[in-house]
Amino acid sequence: MIRASLDKRPRDVAAMFDDVAGRYDVTNDVLSLGQDRLWRKAVVRAVDARPGERVLDIAAGTGTSSEPFADAGIDVVPADFSLGMLRVGNRRRPDLGFTAADALRLPFADASFDVVTMSFGLRNVSDTLGALREFLRVTRPGGRLVVCEFSHPTNAAFRKVYSEYLMRSLPPIARRVSSNPESYVYLAESIQAWPDQAGMARTVTEAGWQDVAWRNLSGGIVALHRAVKAG
Repeated sequence: MIRASLDKRPRDVAAMFDDVAGRYDVTNDVLSLGQDRLWRKAVVRAVDARPGERVLDIAAGTGTSSEPFADAGIDVVPADFSLGMLRVGNRRRPDLGFTAADALRLPFADASFDVVTMSFGLRNVSDTLGALREFLRVTRPGGRLVVCEFSHPTNAAFRKVYSEYLMRSLPPIARRVSSNPESYVYLAESIQAWPDQAGMARTVTEAGWQDVAWRNLSGGIVALHRAVKAG
């Protein structure tokens, strides 16, 4: 079984996601206790895509995050660097234009999109700042960024319970439902190592985005970060 480490070497991360692609969506639903569906809906509302706009959904995986946009008639490009994820997604939704793409070297021209969104993928990129700058490059002036990522629960007592769930309960559950439970040990470690809401906002600002803000979901387990490109 393939497992990435916190140095996040791209080849290892991609291979790990290739390995879990077949059961990825089901596993996430179980491990999040169904909360992932609510988080996806919050992303769609935050993106607020309008007819005629073009959306880049980076780290789209099997396309579950892109489907709501496509079903609403929005031009969305689901992109990921895991070919295994893309293959599963293409079997599920052959009508979506799945595209192989590295977040640090996007295969798109400058100012190609009105919105760039990424859900639960940024912490797996080896260079967070570089990825955010690349997202800025492909966004049109006045365009928007929406990043949904795991964060830090705001209540101290809840934060302790959540941390224990990640490191003690998540791996045994993953062994029951995942094709590669070891990969979820990495995912738990990567969540704990990720900066808090304010730290993430500072990185988004450093990358050149403006009007940076965030909203906590599920008590801060997840944070929805939003920003705008100067227009």
